[in-house]
Amino acid sequence: MAKTRDFYDVLGLPRTAGQKEIGAAFRKLARKHHPDLNAGDKEAEARFKEISEAHEVLSDPKKKSLYDQFGSNWAAAQAAGVQPGAGGGRRGGGFRTAAGPSVQYRTVTPEEMEDLFGEAGGFGDMFGSIFGGGRARSRVEASEVETPITVSLTEVYRGTSRTVELPGGRRVEVNVPPGVKEGTVLRVPGLRARVQLAPDPLFTRDGKDVRVAVPVPLQVALLGGEVAAPTLKGGQVQFKVPAETQNGTKIRLRGLGLPDPKGGPAGDLYAEVKVQLPVPMDDRTREWASEQPR
Repeated sequence: MAKTRDFYDVLGLPRTAGQKEIGAAFRKLARKHHPDLNAGDKEAEARFKEISEAHEVLSDPKKKSLYDQFGSNWAAAQAAGVQPGAGGGRRGGGFRTAAGPSVQYRTVTPEEMEDLFGEAGGFGDMFGSIFGGGRARSRVEASEVETPITVSLTEVYRGTSRTVELPGGRRVEVNVPPGVKEGTVLRVPGLRARVQLAPDPLFTRDGKDVRVAVPVPLQVALLGGEVAAPTLKGGQVQFKVPAETQNGTKIRLRGLGLPDPKGGPAGDLYAEVKVQLPVPMDDRTREWASEQPR
């Protein structure tokens, strides 16, 4: 089974990258690979999903600290109560566990870490070394793990799925239904998956409704006309802009928002007018502007 790519590599960043660099890298890559700007391109869609997952973890200081220590097993470590920031990195150092009123601390060597997270090791072995043997490990495996899953707004529109690895190496598939709300907990045996929404470079969610900024030429805003807005479905939709439309006006496009997870009517898409000034201005426009009252 293919391994998950390193999240820092996904965003093209060194492991020393700070939050500002992580955010900037995500925005740049998200704009490039957003499915609505690459309609029908499955590779771009997969890349956008990968970028969103990497950003969701690295933009959260606690999750980032766990990821720096435990790599792709960070979610299982979080679910087991392992506390982040206990020194060292993924190839050594220490870790601490929230196992009762007092905090236990144990330092491991790089060789031990390699055994724990290498091919021959296993995350379940870590539970035994930290919590004291097979009985504690059995309790962890028998409990219900909770982990976040990050989805894009486009995936919320269409519905999607995620494969989550549980302690012990077991993998389960979580189906994410269309229109799901952020914060919803999706349950499968042994797992509670809490839905998180990745930032979108084009759209903003408001319940079932979605907002998107649409550039409108000054002439169209003044005299009226048609412009196009991107949609979550993919492609664009043409709509009319009335004459004398002010900058910031929101035009409602019915039924082009998110589906209702309970089967009700879909939400709407609100196109927010962003009037574009003619730059550079020609002589005629400059003359007209100079004649207007100030």
